[in-house]
Amino acid sequence: MSRPLPLQQSLFSPRSAPNEVVVGKGIERQFDIPFVAELALREKQVQQNYRPIIAVHKWFARRPGTLFRALLLAEFVQGSVRDSYFQAHDLQGIRIADPFMGGGTPLIEANRLGCDIIGYDINPMAYWIVRQEIEHLDLEAYHKAALELLRWLEGRVGEFYRTRCLVCGRDDASVKYFLWVKVFKCIQCGKKFDLFPGYLLAENRRHPKNVIVCHQCGELNEVENRKRLGDCRNCASVLTLEGPAHQNRCSCSHCGNLNSYPQAAHGVPAHRMFAIEYYCSHCKPRHQGRFFKKPDRDDLAKYARCAERWRRTRATFVPTDEIPSGDETARLHRWGYRHYHEMFNERQLLGLELICRAIVRQSDERVKNALATNLSDLLRYQNMLCRYDTYALKSLDIFSIHGFPVGLVECESNLLGISNGKEGLNVGSGGWSNIVEKFLRAKQYCENPFEVIYEGGRKCQIPVVGEWIGDKREASRPRQVLLKCDSSTNVALPPSSLDAVVTDPPYFANVQYAELMDFCFVWLRRLVRTEEGSFKRLTTRNPDELTGNATMERGLDHFAQGLSSVFSRMAEALKPGAPLAFTYHHNSIEAYYPPAVAILDAGLVCSASLPCPAEMGASIHINRTASSIIDTIFVCRSTGRVSRRSIVATAEGIAELVSEDLERLRDGGMNPTRGDARCVAFGHMIRLAIWNLRETWPRSASIRDKIRLVGDIIGHLGGVTRMEELLPNDLSRLAGVSHSYVHEPELVYGADADEIPF
Repeated sequence: MSRPLPLQQSLFSPRSAPNEVVVGKGIERQFDIPFVAELALREKQVQQNYRPIIAVHKWFARRPGTLFRALLLAEFVQGSVRDSYFQAHDLQGIRIADPFMGGGTPLIEANRLGCDIIGYDINPMAYWIVRQEIEHLDLEAYHKAALELLRWLEGRVGEFYRTRCLVCGRDDASVKYFLWVKVFKCIQCGKKFDLFPGYLLAENRRHPKNVIVCHQCGELNEVENRKRLGDCRNCASVLTLEGPAHQNRCSCSHCGNLNSYPQAAHGVPAHRMFAIEYYCSHCKPRHQGRFFKKPDRDDLAKYARCAERWRRTRATFVPTDEIPSGDETARLHRWGYRHYHEMFNERQLLGLELICRAIVRQSDERVKNALATNLSDLLRYQNMLCRYDTYALKSLDIFSIHGFPVGLVECESNLLGISNGKEGLNVGSGGWSNIVEKFLRAKQYCENPFEVIYEGGRKCQIPVVGEWIGDKREASRPRQVLLKCDSSTNVALPPSSLDAVVTDPPYFANVQYAELMDFCFVWLRRLVRTEEGSFKRLTTRNPDELTGNATMERGLDHFAQGLSSVFSRMAEALKPGAPLAFTYHHNSIEAYYPPAVAILDAGLVCSASLPCPAEMGASIHINRTASSIIDTIFVCRSTGRVSRRSIVATAEGIAELVSEDLERLRDGGMNPTRGDARCVAFGHMIRLAIWNLRETWPRSASIRDKIRLVGDIIGHLGGVTRMEELLPNDLSRLAGVSHSYVHEPELVYGADADEIPF
């Protein structure tokens, strides 16, 4: 699409909607914590199976689509969310805005329900991704173009991804992964040596035996027991698991000198290919496990020919941009990387350049943009910062830990991808055919969305006939969609033009998405038409971005000021009593102060704080940490009612509310941790702080003074220390706790009786 998605002026003109907002009759009463928790937990295990649309392009920390669908249904559809969830809906005339659209989940769910949507994001990559998710695409034309590109590419670089099979001797086996180890030049003797942290290549979980690299000759050995490795079958050296490189130090294998790494002054790290995992379709039916080999002379010669071909290629699309300083990019600089193209080897650069050349020849603008999006997503697997998972035996993409991991062993995936030939499915990961397959499935889901349920232990897809995702569709009314790459602090929407604001805003001091997404942006901007104003920038970074960032000197005050400006503008555009609902999550109570300030500055009251699983506990960046997988959903309105029993004044009272929320999460199949309980408690503390400050809030005070006021109220409520004391290590003890002043738990958050208006 060559210009922003159109939004007609009628979106801002007065008109009656078929679904009028009923103040105080929505989320607070109809949101079903156990039901939504169960859905969200299942979705976050393999999110692409529940919401295939996320496979359009990588984005970070996507919240469950099931959560936002439930929120919208609770607000705008009468009756139980359980009853309405699996039914088709058309909320024509309902207008939903998201000022921080990120990966687009709230907007996608609203669009699917038939709402008109408005989305803003300051990051051009976020804007682009949501556009590609929502815009209509001729899938037949796209798939044909993607396959033609693959066949064309195979004819030009296919030979560089084939190897000789050690079992049958055929020379047409497909390489899945090339494995490389970093090489260091000894400061004392000047000779090069390998920086192996260990010699275990593959565990005996998904392969019959352990695969060990010989530290002397480099031969691959398969052994039954890692406690009895034996000798190398080639040179008879004693095999070992432990490598010489540890804690940024490694002894030279030639002179014994202890070298420190990385050394930025040495320039871009050098690598040596030491192993190959391949796939032989001829042998596979009779072969157990995977195929591994040490690169032979022909494998090395093929790479040398490819590298020479790249050196003779005049690149047009490979970015030569410098890598700016940043919180995340500092690691790259320490390793000597100064330009983005230095994070790829010659074979990857040649293939990516050729793909770009094929893409720009596409005449259909939407097909071209879809292919450009594929190229951008492919980059996360086609670089020399990917790692090889010795357990799962697959490539881990560069963003698997939401950062720039610079490992000592890197994994290069087959650029083309590999089909198993029988079912037409892909073998391995990280190739063009893998990306196209996921993208196609994502866009097919837009045409025919579904939900997933479990019946008798079996997972079943439930088509939701009548719903769809997009800006247009044959025989259906066009959807009103406005997406803008702009700071939502600049938003100027007409008063009372929105039925709800639903968003997943930035979390203070979270992952530096702009720094990471620049890795893709510097390539994508070369493929996008120049009239796309947001792609005229050299970077996705922006001084107005609402994240904590040490390099850009953005602290809590900056975050609070920006969030306040956005919430105030959104509140002005909301109809009276309409909700501003957002998710939030942090391990520090101080990081919750800016949202509290923003809510109060916007003249809103927090009418509910609801818990919902939002992350996957096994995620690499969360697993084995004290982090919580729980988000608090803050529901805020300018006018409405709250349940009197939810307004407590002590840490003990908050602990009881936390106990009830945890019990509801357990009913949804979750086993809350202490970190989860802490986040639930933080949500209630902030909600109560807003309640206590709402009538005397000094909007004209400085941001720092307002943050201090929120902190003072948290102290009056007992403070975090007292709250921690009331959360025992055995969280099951919270179940059934009862205080004399607390009523029986309700099935829903609020109640018709005993309410306080605001």
